[in-house]
Amino acid sequence: MALKTASTNSMWMTEECKRSFMEMKWKKVHRYIVFKIEEKSKKVTVDKVGAAGESYHDLAVSLPEDDCRYAVFDFDYVTVDNCRMSKLFFITWSPEASRIREKMMYATSKSGLRRVLEGIHYELQATDPTEMGFDKIQDRTK
Repeated sequence: MALKTASTNSMWMTEECKRSFMEMKWKKVHRYIVFKIEEKSKKVTVDKVGAAGESYHDLAVSLPEDDCRYAVFDFDYVTVDNCRMSKLFFITWSPEASRIREKMMYATSKSGLRRVLEGIHYELQATDPTEMGFDKIQDRTK
């Protein structure tokens, strides 16, 4: 069964995507999820899931150098008041080396996917690793 992510296009999101996101959001069993759009079926699917013990670096190195992806990262941190916090980041990865058609497909389906993944706090767009460095994540939560 698939969920339609946007009525304006033909992209679909598999049930596994939403289930994995809910497990990350509520049960904290995943540190990150990488999503991809299957070119033939136009379905958004889970490409990779990072275990709770994995890091932001693990997410960054898992992204392909020449293909677009979406990712959600669960960032845990401690505030200046010594409170433990967690924020969800939605990352659109669109490297320069990816094909134009692929970039367009990811750009047009992003808002539909974001609507389905409720509870995202921050969004990042990156075309190279420097645009999504760990310092960018930390700066957003200050």
